[in-house]
Amino acid sequence: MSDVTAVKQLVSKYNALTQEIKKVIVGQDDVVEQVLLSIFSGGHALLIGVPGLAKTLLVNTVAQALGLQFKRIQFTPDLMPSDILGSEILDNNREFKFIKGPIFANIILADEINRTPPKTQAALLEAMQERAVTVAGHHYKLDLPYFVLATQNPIEQEGTYPLPEAQLDRFMFAINLEYPSFAEEVEVVKTTTTDNFVTVNPLFSAQEIIDYQHLIRRVPVADNVVEYAVTMVGKSRPNTQAANETVNNYVDWGAGPRASQNLILAAKAHAALHGKFSPDIEDVQKVALGVLRHRLIKNYKAEAEGLSIETIIKGLF
Repeated sequence: MSDVTAVKQLVSKYNALTQEIKKVIVGQDDVVEQVLLSIFSGGHALLIGVPGLAKTLLVNTVAQALGLQFKRIQFTPDLMPSDILGSEILDNNREFKFIKGPIFANIILADEINRTPPKTQAALLEAMQERAVTVAGHHYKLDLPYFVLATQNPIEQEGTYPLPEAQLDRFMFAINLEYPSFAEEVEVVKTTTTDNFVTVNPLFSAQEIIDYQHLIRRVPVADNVVEYAVTMVGKSRPNTQAANETVNNYVDWGAGPRASQNLILAAKAHAALHGKFSPDIEDVQKVALGVLRHRLIKNYKAEAEGLSIETIIKGLF
């Protein structure tokens, strides 16, 4: 099958996939799109929203529709790395046996990831980057495809441990969930207060998702689009030649090279999922907020003046 035919097939399956997810998830179209962009790009996503916005339900529904194995880890202050990775035990024959932890699945929901100490948060780092874990000196490969979809509550900070920048940078997208509109909330209430049960049908196999990830990496990109993405990231770094006045005044720290890589990968996925055979500058702009939101650190002046990170990022376009 040619790549052109494969892209057309991907568009058809993507549209069917979104319809399947809509059986359960009302609204949140942009959120669903960004989660699927990260999955087809081979990245991870951080979902940021107040309780009750169906973050957990969304991840569970996406896993069902993709036909992937799903595990949920509830992060708490007393969670230990071995609770995530697994541990070695002595069996009846007095030999060590490794018991796999919940990280051994295709889609991991790291629920309220900022509620656990950095020691346990760091247990995810190797898995997210290398798709492997090391326990007691033994190296274990994780099954592909592999995604971490983490959730975080932005309003309740007491008793939480903010993710360090190194770990935030591992997430391809940071996705903000907003309250539903009036019409959407009415629909949510109607559909969730009855005894009707909705079945989500799996539409992909694990191998198909891996093949589509390779397809997206093969999508060609014009040099001017790559240069636009790299220039945008360069503008986010304060006190450099490319930085504008807003960045110099309101940003403490800009985005690193991983942001440029993720902008292009996400733009490729955005183009392919919308039936285009090569991304343009508009595709880069469409994914920029999600890719850069968690990579720019505002200073106190920006906080005091109520300047949002989204406004700063749009000034880079």
